[in-house]
Amino acid sequence: MAGPSDTFVLTRTGRSIRNRSVLAAMTNKQSYEDGRLSDEEIHWLALRAKGEFGIITTAAANVTEKGRGWDGEMGVWGDHQLPGLTKMATTLRSHGALSLVQLFHGGMRAPERINGVQPVSASINTEAGMEGSTRALSGAEVNQLVEDFAGAALRCHAAGFDGVELHGAHSYLICQFLGHKTNRREDEWGGSFQGRARFLFAIIEAIRARTPPDFLVFVRISPLIEKMGIYLEDSLRLAQDLARANVDGLHISCWDVFQNVDDEDERLMTKRFADALPADFPLISTGGVWSAKDAQFVLEEGAHLVGVGRAAIGHPNWAVHLGDESYDPQRPPFSAEHLAGAGLSPVFIDYMRRWKNFVV
Repeated sequence: MAGPSDTFVLTRTGRSIRNRSVLAAMTNKQSYEDGRLSDEEIHWLALRAKGEFGIITTAAANVTEKGRGWDGEMGVWGDHQLPGLTKMATTLRSHGALSLVQLFHGGMRAPERINGVQPVSASINTEAGMEGSTRALSGAEVNQLVEDFAGAALRCHAAGFDGVELHGAHSYLICQFLGHKTNRREDEWGGSFQGRARFLFAIIEAIRARTPPDFLVFVRISPLIEKMGIYLEDSLRLAQDLARANVDGLHISCWDVFQNVDDEDERLMTKRFADALPADFPLISTGGVWSAKDAQFVLEEGAHLVGVGRAAIGHPNWAVHLGDESYDPQRPPFSAEHLAGAGLSPVFIDYMRRWKNFVV
């Protein structure tokens, strides 16, 4: 059985990762208003690359100017963002990490307050906290968004990143297309499972057409969001379809890898996906991992790579310790001084105060 400190080779490209650790994408609000990267955001990720994470994933980066989900969001929609992107990619590579930019569009979670336009989605949708409702995208607009994702991926390649992760999780636009409740379209972009998944696969195809063969494409999904009509049966089917597509791996966002699914099947989420997928198709599982034993458990459940978020916020060198089975780092709450020492800017620390009991 592989351990979290062991190297891993990606099946499709043969690219080697120095260990089984993945820094998951995390909102940090450290970018400028026009989407350019700040030195603070580059520094935060560089410390984790120095800390020997195998894969470093950036914060969610918007593929259009009008799809932003929050203030301080990273952008990949314009060439004015290339200098910062290039600096980040070069820095991460210099520290031995593979680098992915997480591409997304907020969809119905792109507030008019930030973007100046009515939010758009697969269909007319509302959710708690929204002002008004979304506008359903036209077919031509869906096609344009596919091109926006592909153009953003090409920009990431030009900057020197190893690849991208398509953010199909956490209720953002790709997820809204996948959801049975949030996608009620009657054209080719909705209806059946294949129709609802068409947007994601069209993006993958467009990226592959615009980037070199060795450019990495991962997909992140939320396996179960009932309020959106994201059901486990469909997510497992989607995973199997992705394994047959031209992608490099699947990242499942479990929130808690130790939590049971509320049904008669005793298998945990990671195990269910591992059992459904080919044994050599790279699977990343993320959610509630803190210790080296936690990471080993995820691998034993069938994942090939282990993603962490909060543990990496408090511990930039988390990945260094994965060879020590007794490693169990400090958990929240953290002092502001500790987080500053871990490379978080005042803006990022203030954002983390919104997480219950994370900051003293």
